[in-house]
Amino acid sequence: METVAGIGGIFFRAKDPKALGQWYHQTLGIDPQPGFLPAEGGNTVFAHFARDTTYCHPEGRGWMVNFRVRDLDALTTQLRAQGVEVLTDPDWDSTEFGRFARIHDPEGNPIELWQPADT
Repeated sequence: METVAGIGGIFFRAKDPKALGQWYHQTLGIDPQPGFLPAEGGNTVFAHFARDTTYCHPEGRGWMVNFRVRDLDALTTQLRAQGVEVLTDPDWDSTEFGRFARIHDPEGNPIELWQPADT
């Protein structure tokens, strides 16, 4: 049986694609053209949530992207220095999965940052 090897792309609408691409580049280091992400450190999670969950779309959004990071503390410090609001909650962290933080891009799209437990 053939199976997928990971996320091939994340596609969503933007009010100003060029400006949003620049924000992702300047804030998270993602090349805006063509926008490829490195596959580093393990599997990518693909999870289904109930329609009424507040986990992946607290603002009524239908999706949330999760980016794996090497050093969550360093990245959140960097983001805060850039004026990005970073949300953390000790309840999101676990010895099994790792540590998490959340941010939003300039158009309000939710982004979860994840440092796996083994890093």
